[in-house]
Amino acid sequence: MQYVLRALLGIIGLAIIFLGLNVGFGGIQTLGWQDAGEFISIVDDDLFKVRDNHVRFIGGVWLGVGLVFVASAFLFSQLKVTVLVLFGIIFVGGMARLSALDTALLSSVEIAPSLIAELVVFPLIGLWAWKQARSHD
Repeated sequence: MQYVLRALLGIIGLAIIFLGLNVGFGGIQTLGWQDAGEFISIVDDDLFKVRDNHVRFIGGVWLGVGLVFVASAFLFSQLKVTVLVLFGIIFVGGMARLSALDTALLSSVEIAPSLIAELVVFPLIGLWAWKQARSHD
């Protein structure tokens, strides 16, 4: 069963790496790997560049999270605590989405799958990883 968990951690990591690269190197406008639609117009170029740079940093952090998940597929014993913390951080990120207070947005096809993953699926996988970690201590 631990091999299934490790494979899942690797797949999760690759998906997060994809998203991190898209935002980390594409900024607010992304590289367009998920959707190349035009969605923003810039009215203050200097302010946009600052905010875009902050978003690139967050994308880079997300890329790093994905790299840790991939590494944990191979080094689970060494990274188990780190992976469990990342599952918790992703849950907190999902909770932060709720601050939008926009039920139409949160239940939309664009947001709901991510929100469900962050608030339900990731905690369940985290629980599984925690049980695996405890059984191998």
